[in-house]
Amino acid sequence: MIDKALFKLPGARSILKRLVGLYVLQAVLIIGQALFLTAVLVGLWHGHSWQSQGRGILLFALCFVLRQIVNWWAGSKLSRYARSAAQSLRGRLLKKVFALGPHLTQDQGTGHLVTLTLDGISNIEQYIELMFSKVLVMMIVPVVILLLSFYLNWVCALIMLAVYPLIIIFMILLGNAALDKAKTQFGVFTKLSNNFLDSLRGIDVLKYVGLSKRYSKSIFNSSERFRHSTMDVLKIAMLSTFALDFFTTLSIAILAVYLGYGLIQARLTLFPSLAILILAPEYFKPIRNFASDFHATLNGKNSFAAINKILSQPDPVEPKLALHPWSSNDDLQLQNVSFAYEHGAQIAPVNTTIHGLAKVGIVGMSGSGKTTLINMIAGFLKPRAGQFVIQGHPVAEMNLAQWRSQIIYIPQSPYVFTASLRDNVAFYTPGVSDERVKEAIHVVGLDDLVAELPDGINTMIGSGKRVLSGGQAQRIALARAFLDRKRRILIFDEPTAHLDIETELELKKRMLPLMKDRLVIFATHRLHWMHQMDYILVMNHGRLVEQGTEAALMADNGYYRQLVDQMRGGSTNVQ
Repeated sequence: MIDKALFKLPGARSILKRLVGLYVLQAVLIIGQALFLTAVLVGLWHGHSWQSQGRGILLFALCFVLRQIVNWWAGSKLSRYARSAAQSLRGRLLKKVFALGPHLTQDQGTGHLVTLTLDGISNIEQYIELMFSKVLVMMIVPVVILLLSFYLNWVCALIMLAVYPLIIIFMILLGNAALDKAKTQFGVFTKLSNNFLDSLRGIDVLKYVGLSKRYSKSIFNSSERFRHSTMDVLKIAMLSTFALDFFTTLSIAILAVYLGYGLIQARLTLFPSLAILILAPEYFKPIRNFASDFHATLNGKNSFAAINKILSQPDPVEPKLALHPWSSNDDLQLQNVSFAYEHGAQIAPVNTTIHGLAKVGIVGMSGSGKTTLINMIAGFLKPRAGQFVIQGHPVAEMNLAQWRSQIIYIPQSPYVFTASLRDNVAFYTPGVSDERVKEAIHVVGLDDLVAELPDGINTMIGSGKRVLSGGQAQRIALARAFLDRKRRILIFDEPTAHLDIETELELKKRMLPLMKDRLVIFATHRLHWMHQMDYILVMNHGRLVEQGTEAALMADNGYYRQLVDQMRGGSTNVQ
């Protein structure tokens, strides 16, 4: 029920040693509190005055106060440690996510990783806090009380000792059932979070193709499965709580009957009998607390196991390559590079060579494989077969730090951080001057936006702040590319797909100068961009069906010519 990896966390042994000392002191104070209370009650039973019991009352009150102080002190120390350990775990998780790159996101799902990083870490903090405190108290307090009980009345101690394993057996049986249900619940929640986030990110496309209602039903069905799995966990939790309360209440009742009968028969004296009766609830209290909080820690246990599984994955070992800044003499070759998704869509083996500072267009209808091919070249997807050859170095995939450091990637919807406009524009070049930032803003045509902002380039934008249009977000991405002249590779993935034609044409004027003296890989279904491309790759249903210059492709009268004929009269005539 307790993940052993908890005790391998940094600083775990140190905090456990301190807690052991505090909880032993707490057990002594519990016994002192019970004995002094018993002494006072026995004295009053024998007819002594309240004044004569003043010393016992003061000692009882002192033990009570000290017990609360020790409890608060232990809780405070454990809370600080749990918070620190959880934050450290979050840092390690984020570091591992960045190290493993997009492959991990594909494998785990974006929603699941976000849930682990936020809610999962909070659950783990609670898990650490509850497990360390409840387990140690359960191991220390009942043992100390049982030893004293053997001294006071060995028969009562045997009764208490005999009942304890029964409670533990029922806890294990019901706990395992609850754990299975909780794992199911965690899996359903993972699917729900991934499904919801993917649907949210693609809501524009879903509405455009008329599938938004179907996906809303999918989210509703996922939430219903999560609700049912949650209720299954709660049923087990309520059953285990009832069983635990029943056995502990029954055992205390047996003790009370035995002690009462012994007192009536004059076989027992009042002091030990009353002391055991007062200590019995304290004896069973730790295991009751552990059982009641056990169900509250199941999510933390599952999150902790999921994060440890990710952390245990080995870091990718990059080949030792001597890549130099991209130049006009370099080549990128794709040799039988292919890819396949789990749902069946795939990219057939692709063979092509991209040379120097060429402008390479990748065209095709929606779903033809343009984005998949772009993502493999950028290193976001790991090909199932084939290899790349960069500057003469063969590699199995492009998820290489040396390669990524040379790329500026501009997707359909560039990410705008919750930061100032200046920090967003200077994302690749954080140390650049304000003058250079303003120059980049002017080049991409964001002067009107800056004029509207209350604090100019220092105005906060992004989520929850100033809302930007799609065209403005694309201009910010272009401004980032303008500032970073060291990166010589520009990769565009449908950068104008969600823009109207007027905005696209305006952006085109800003984008073309940025492509000068750079390797450009430009995926789009808007064919007017191909007039500015040096070489074109034509995709159809996951296959590279044609490649060559625009003039050669038009002369071949093949699939590219069909695309042009289908779209002639639209954007294909735009220069």
